[in-house]
Amino acid sequence: MQPSDIPAAPPTPLRTARPATPSQKLPPLPSPPPGSAARARPTGLDRLNGAPADAAEAHLLRCCGSRRWARRLAAHRPYPDLEALLAAADEASYDLTVADLDEALAGETVSSQPLVGARGPGTLAAHTALRAAHAEYERQFRHVFVICLDGFRDTELLNVVLTAIHDRLGNESEEERAVAADELRRIAGGRLARLAASRD
Repeated sequence: MQPSDIPAAPPTPLRTARPATPSQKLPPLPSPPPGSAARARPTGLDRLNGAPADAAEAHLLRCCGSRRWARRLAAHRPYPDLEALLAAADEASYDLTVADLDEALAGETVSSQPLVGARGPGTLAAHTALRAAHAEYERQFRHVFVICLDGFRDTELLNVVLTAIHDRLGNESEEERAVAADELRRIAGGRLARLAASRD
């Protein structure tokens, strides 16, 4: 069994899944004990429910970089289904303090890879504009730009991100922190869904 029985969500441009300490290897999440529930291949949710607290927290931190958020979700196990896990995650996200949000934002990084599907005339100029927009965003708000890109086609990503970052540059600081917190909540939900659905 490899050290990442439940793989972290694959990095998505501008919505990466790397934790604050990406070089650390996570311990594996154990499979459920032998019995009727173990006849079928266990899901990531099964393994998350049965993992020791420290292993569960480490995997949850890959979904959201707030340690208090991860500890809270680990403490409320077991979750009967994905809906219960996502409801608990939303509740924990809404309760993030200023320090928790700073910690979660610090765990996010902007992907250095080009947006998937971004091709054709004007693409290089668009990426140059995107890098400049990111630099201005970080200068203005002192944290990385985060946006949930679930549900968009690859060919839409570049325009979606460019539009969103320019729109959000017009926000006041507190307004933008609220927007960023909501984007982090949505990002964490997508990562949790992929974690819970993963198989051995």
